[in-house]
Amino acid sequence: MMGTPREQLAKAFHDTQSFKWDAEKGFKLASGEISPFYVDCRALVAHPEARRLVAELAYARLTGIELDCLGGLEIGAIPIAVTISDFACAAAHQRLWRTFVVRKQAKDHGLGKLIEGSIRPGDRALIVDDVLTSGGSLLKAVAAAREAGLRVDHALVIVDRQEQDGKARVEREQLSLISLLTVQDLLVALKRP
Repeated sequence: MMGTPREQLAKAFHDTQSFKWDAEKGFKLASGEISPFYVDCRALVAHPEARRLVAELAYARLTGIELDCLGGLEIGAIPIAVTISDFACAAAHQRLWRTFVVRKQAKDHGLGKLIEGSIRPGDRALIVDDVLTSGGSLLKAVAAAREAGLRVDHALVIVDRQEQDGKARVEREQLSLISLLTVQDLLVALKRP
């Protein structure tokens, strides 16, 4: 592939049919609002080359940030966190970022945990999510992680849709937001041959 890793990832959204655009009908979002585009990171990360690009870009953006673990809300954040963790381990063995997942609700059996994985109170944690729209799911994961005693100062998303004030909502919670791509990057890639 030609281009920068960001350009390659934006192109991968199109190659894997993980980005849809329909200015007339649009797509209904979880919030009930209609948007002219649909971003499907679950379809994207089903492809190993796209996962590698996500991990490579995330790892590059996380240089200089001290972390112990990373995770996010089930289900979408699981492959993202694991992919980034695996890439970091292979790239630099001193970067052994453990992973965790925040359940949407605590289990009603077993230990009844809301967070599963490897965490310790005081860990410096990164919350990951696939797409940022309003920030609601990301902030839910942040709140649960902080409640569990994790120190969460950063969040990472694959795509910021640049809608519904998501970035501003996240930053109001004392979080530094890292987005690998924006919807504008996906629209630019749509126009490239």
